[in-house]
Amino acid sequence: MLLHLDASARRASFSRRLSAAYAETWRAAHPGAGYVHRDLAADPVPHIGEAWTELCDYVLGHEITDIARYREAVRTPAQQDAWDILEPLLDEVVAAEVILIGTPMYNFSIPSSLKAWIDQITFPKMSLKGRSFVVTGARGGAYGPGTPREPVDHQERYLRDFFKGHFAVEDVTFIHVEMVNALTDPALAKRREEHEASLAAALKEVTR
Repeated sequence: MLLHLDASARRASFSRRLSAAYAETWRAAHPGAGYVHRDLAADPVPHIGEAWTELCDYVLGHEITDIARYREAVRTPAQQDAWDILEPLLDEVVAAEVILIGTPMYNFSIPSSLKAWIDQITFPKMSLKGRSFVVTGARGGAYGPGTPREPVDHQERYLRDFFKGHFAVEDVTFIHVEMVNALTDPALAKRREEHEASLAAALKEVTR
């Protein structure tokens, strides 16, 4: 199954365009495979609350590493409410072979809508080994290797470190379109060709 998430507040965004192209290509190559799409901007996932932290503490304290056993942590009505929110999100992740995330860079990092989803589905010592993550990103400037802004890229770095470091996922792919602000910022107008080249390369990558 392909789990497809979009986090951009813009309906006509570059990250959505790339993720849609990737999803279309993947589905054509895997006819009959399952597909779920979640728009985290249009239908936000609630932020975690205290009841969620109690579930987390129970899982950690009882050394539960089997995702199928997380339900055992539910002991109060408030915890049941928290579980009712996160269970379908978790089920989608567990069922997925590939998790596709279309996300812009906001203020050097990721949208809060995507962070809320990550917080909901993440538990201590949780492994998603064997799955693949694909991130189609859009950034207003240039943050690639060797650029002046590479040190403040907390979008790709955070997601890569988290998926590999916490979920033990080795297969993590990032496909970015950069210099998006060159289309709107007069000061960056001279870099529009750089943006167009980046977009062309990204579209080629997501449809191969």
